[in-house]
Amino acid sequence: MVKANYFSIEGKFEKQIELPEQFSEDIRKDLIIRAVLAIRANKRQPYGTYERAGKRYSVSISKRRKDYKGSYGKGISRVAKKTMSRSGENFFWVGAFAPNTVGGRRAFPPKANKIWNQKINKKERRLAIRSALSASVNENLVKERGHKFSKLPSIAPGNLEAISKTKNLIKLLQKIGLKDELERISNLKVRAGTGKNRGRRYKIKKGPLFVVSQDCPLIKAASNIKGVDIVVVNRLNTELLAPGCHPGRLTIYTEKAIERLKKENLFFENIKKVSKK
Repeated sequence: MVKANYFSIEGKFEKQIELPEQFSEDIRKDLIIRAVLAIRANKRQPYGTYERAGKRYSVSISKRRKDYKGSYGKGISRVAKKTMSRSGENFFWVGAFAPNTVGGRRAFPPKANKIWNQKINKKERRLAIRSALSASVNENLVKERGHKFSKLPSIAPGNLEAISKTKNLIKLLQKIGLKDELERISNLKVRAGTGKNRGRRYKIKKGPLFVVSQDCPLIKAASNIKGVDIVVVNRLNTELLAPGCHPGRLTIYTEKAIERLKKENLFFENIKKVSKK
């Protein structure tokens, strides 16, 4: 059985407690990547150009010999053209409609009816979550992600969920050895708009993730800290546990959340037959 560090509400490490079976899963990075990419694809907003963009011109020009309004024998290109003016059989044409003309349509425009969604099997998704849960209590993987801590804090007492003020939560995080971690996520680097970072002036780093048993005052207190996320245990997903497809996020579970995880057998095949009586 996997064990995790338990600390009191005063910030003192007390003991190690055993975690449920969900934390004993093998760490499968390939499944985690697949699950995270599926979540990102399903959140993507479809976009596309107007269907008639660049096609709203009246273009009619013949390529046949001896036609009255044609380009044959005139020494001009066969591109579709719109008529601006004419004098007898002499036309003043301007290229239109075609992709290589001014105001014409795009060659391969993005289409709004394109389906970006990705499907993932239910068992695969649950296995990926269990794998990410196992990585969240692996001290080496958490350090590889860049989190800074003296001793990996994983389990918090149930009354942590009653904290309603952000300053009290920050004091508690400092007591359990996460002072350097708070400084790391608070340092925002300004990007001047070079290369792939163009248009992204600020880079917000991912900090600790709090997992609680139900809606509580802690949700509002933790949401005021940049880089810190908080989620109810039954709404956990792979993207929260492994941002950027990299497993091993610093995660703090409350004791009540662990109890609910074990009691409801979350993220497992939980099929129970209920009698009609």
